[in-house]
Amino acid sequence: MERVVAKFGGTSVADAGQVRRTMALVQADPRRRVVVVSAPGKRDKTDKKVTDLLFLSHHLATGEVSFNEPYSIIAERFKTLAADLGVPGAADEALAELHAGLTRGESRDWVASRGEHISARVIATAMGAVFVETGDLLGIDAHGRPTAESYPKLAAALTGDGLFVVPGYYGHGPNGRVKVFSRGGSDITGSVMARAIGAALYENWTDVSGFMMADPRIVPQARSMSEVTYSELRELAYMGASVLHDEAIFPVREAGIPIHIKNTNAPDDPGTLILPTRDLAGTPVVGVAGRRDFTVIHISKAMMNKELGVGRRVLGVLETQGVNFEHMPSGIDTMSVVVATEELQDKLDDVIEEIKRVIQPDDVQVFDDLALITTVGLGMAHQVGIAGRCFGALAQHGINVRMISQGMAELNIIVGVQRDDFEEAVRALYEAFVVDLS
Repeated sequence: MERVVAKFGGTSVADAGQVRRTMALVQADPRRRVVVVSAPGKRDKTDKKVTDLLFLSHHLATGEVSFNEPYSIIAERFKTLAADLGVPGAADEALAELHAGLTRGESRDWVASRGEHISARVIATAMGAVFVETGDLLGIDAHGRPTAESYPKLAAALTGDGLFVVPGYYGHGPNGRVKVFSRGGSDITGSVMARAIGAALYENWTDVSGFMMADPRIVPQARSMSEVTYSELRELAYMGASVLHDEAIFPVREAGIPIHIKNTNAPDDPGTLILPTRDLAGTPVVGVAGRRDFTVIHISKAMMNKELGVGRRVLGVLETQGVNFEHMPSGIDTMSVVVATEELQDKLDDVIEEIKRVIQPDDVQVFDDLALITTVGLGMAHQVGIAGRCFGALAQHGINVRMISQGMAELNIIVGVQRDDFEEAVRALYEAFVVDLS
């Protein structure tokens, strides 16, 4: 029988009512044999996520300050959840382990992982399922990516027709100790499980009915995507579309396994299907997304184009300082490096000083008010005048374009605008590429 991996996010396991919904969904499809769960999320706007409380507990314990208050809230959440699900005491052993770990000074990753760990143990007990400890099986390398050795180990642990419940978010690092993915990493765990068992489908259940073609906080009337390819979604996720962790695509993409984004609270909604390929005729553009807060380091030097290795030396400075760059537009005597402002933090002065030393430029300027917006769609490669439509739409709204980037594959067009123009630019591009092209 084909098997499906179903991952449920924090809102889907926030309380007993939501867990019962989750259990009903699992029971509704006999193919759903591997269930990946997150730590309980917020039950309402005033609530705290369990993971945030775990980070706070670790911070207090590290500072030799009492962690009893956040720990007590965590314990009460899980004890109430277990009792309401009819399995009282199912969390007690794991909660005692958490308290002991905080007391003896366990690592931040170990403490953070306990939300998913305890959640999975309680839900597995309630479902009568097998709990699978990913800490022993899922390797995470120094770059935060799943290791190749993980897949056969997980496949062996998930063999058979039984029902398995797996905690998301964590595994073990190169040193054998518990290591977590970046926040939202349970999505990656689900993707890894799908590839490990050769799943027919990876379902990612959350609190929204798929991806919207623009941020609904900016474009309230934004449409939902019915289908999107891995590569298109990778671009959108990186630039702000946050329904799915942007690195969750890689394990399933290599195996050609589709991802279906679904709403736990509205399971009949079609959601968004993420596929290796799609029909480009109907929807050449799948969405518009963007992020604020980029910094541009603009370097000027006469005859720069005749000087060998300038680009390499500039990027070498960033590498030495541990700074990633996003884009590198250039002219004959100029070069600009676009960097996420958070990457620079307190490193900007050192970066500028080192660039001046190794490049000896005529001038270096810094602009810290850039926003980047990407319009994504593989179908744009078959449309004439895409760049003109982009510039025209922004001009009609009085928005000045400060940077533009487009690769040969024409998967996306990225424009840089002043931070204050960000939302208006998103609306203008949505109207031009989604509404007008539909």
